This record gives sequence, C-alpha cells and structure tokens, in this order.
Amino acid sequence: MSTQLAARDAAGAVELAGFDLNAREFTLTDGDFRRVCAMIRARAGIALNDSKRDLVYSRLVRRLRACGADSFRAYLDPLEADANADEWQEFTNALTTNLTSFFREEHHFERLAELLAQRQPGEHLLLWCAASSTGEEPYSIAITAAEVFGTMKPPVSILATDIDTQVLATAAEGIYTQDRIEKLSDARRRKFFKRGAGGNQGLCRVNDELRSLVSFRQLNLLGERYPMKGPFRAVFCRNVMIYFDKPTQYTVLSRIAPLLSPEGLLFAGHSESFFHAGDLFESCGRTIYKRARSR
Repeated sequence: MSTQLAARDAAGAVELAGFDLNAREFTLTDGDFRRVCAMIRARAGIALNDSKRDLVYSRLVRRLRACGADSFRAYLDPLEADANADEWQEFTNALTTNLTSFFREEHHFERLAELLAQRQPGEHLLLWCAASSTGEEPYSIAITAAEVFGTMKPPVSILATDIDTQVLATAAEGIYTQDRIEKLSDARRRKFFKRGAGGNQGLCRVNDELRSLVSFRQLNLLGERYPMKGPFRAVFCRNVMIYFDKPTQYTVLSRIAPLLSPEGLLFAGHSESFFHAGDLFESCGRTIYKRARSR
C-alpha cells in the first residue's frame, strides 16, 4: 500500500531546489491545497499537512500539464465531479509514497521464517503484502519462504497489493538496478536474481520461479471491500499506516483482523504502533502483532 509521501519526496525536493516559488507556472491557492488534501484523504486515506504543500504542487503540476488544465481548479473540478474518472488513478499515483528495499527491517523476516517453519504437513500457507510498492518486500517474503523450505517451490502463495498501479507494474516485472540488491549476500544474489547482459547491463531480474510465487493486484485499503478471503498466516502492512489518522487506521485494521489466521502475525512499520486498536491486535514483538485474545 505498496505499499502510501517519501520515495518520490526526494525527487520532489530535487525539483524544488533552486526553484523560484514566486514564479511558478500555476498558482496553488489555500483553497486548492485544502481541496487536494480532502480528496486524497477521502480516496486513499492519506492525511497531508501543510508541510506537504510544495510536494503536492511538484507532484500534481505534471498532471495539470498532461490534462491541459490551466489552473488547479480546472484540473480538480472535473475530477471531483466524476468519481469514476480514469484520472483518479493518476491523481492517486502521484500522491502516494513508495520507499522500500529488500529485507527492510530484517528482524521481521527472521520472525516470518520461524512462523513458516511451524507449518503443518500438507498445509499451504497464504501470505499477504498489503503495501507492496515496487516489489522488494513481497520478493523478500518469497526468498524467505524458499530458504525455509529449501526449494524454489515452497508451499506458499503470496498476494501483493498496492493502490499505485505504476509501482505494481514495476513489481510484476521484477527488474531492478544492481544497486538495489547490493546489500544482499552473494548467495542470495546468485540464487534468486539473473544479471542483465548487453543492453541490460547493470540490471537484474528476479528469478522466474520466485516471481511465480507472487500475485500482484491493485487494492485500495479504504475500498468498500477486500476481495480476498484468507486466512493469511502473515500480513505485512508496513509503513503505510503512518499516512492515516487513528480512526482510519482502526478501520483498516478491523478489516485485516478477520483475514488473519488465529496463529498468524501482522507486521507493521518501524514507526507504527497499534495500541489504540487493542481490541483487535496485541503486540507480540517489535512492531509485530497477533489477533487479540477476545477475537
């Protein structure tokens, strides 16, 4: 959600460096900014504050140009009038965050390995990455499963979802620059990735068998319903809740809880805590949760 403002924050900061804010192509009024904030919050649950104003401008000005709008109002009016407009996805893609890496917060994958090792004979495990971004997280889950079971065909299926269709397309391709995997061990790089040659020099691709373990699907965590049934042995919902206010977090957590198996685990981001949802989840490790006993 993906995995929902910082991978592109840096790009936005570069764009703004040396930029004369008083000579902008378009004017983002207070009313325009408040309107954008309300629209993205209603659509994706993202809560923006005043510190994100320049970033909102740098992200959306591209959409104004693409749509031929001569003002933010001219861009937002038709969007707000048509809840089913294709441009809504572009609007949402522009304002979501996609900062990720392979085996980020490695202690989570160590705990996942322990959880997978508890599998019962003949059991097929379902795993869900709820904010998959460009794919590094679900592929890290897949690598963990392959290592635990000692095969490229472990008894797992991984669902990877995100609201951003652009990052999902990147994730499904499984193609990365070599620097994205440089922190992985030599053994992991050799076993799970193919180095590019010729025109693909400097690139690598996730092994086909590993990619087959992951299904990428678009999902808005604030959507009316979640189409999957579960139960999931593990749910990774990391570094997305920080963009939601507490009531929105609770709404999302209340939808995740019934999809998690009784012995399953929910993995959160390093700066996220769900103590306000104690009736749904209880802590069982560093940013790791299980369903509350009352459920």
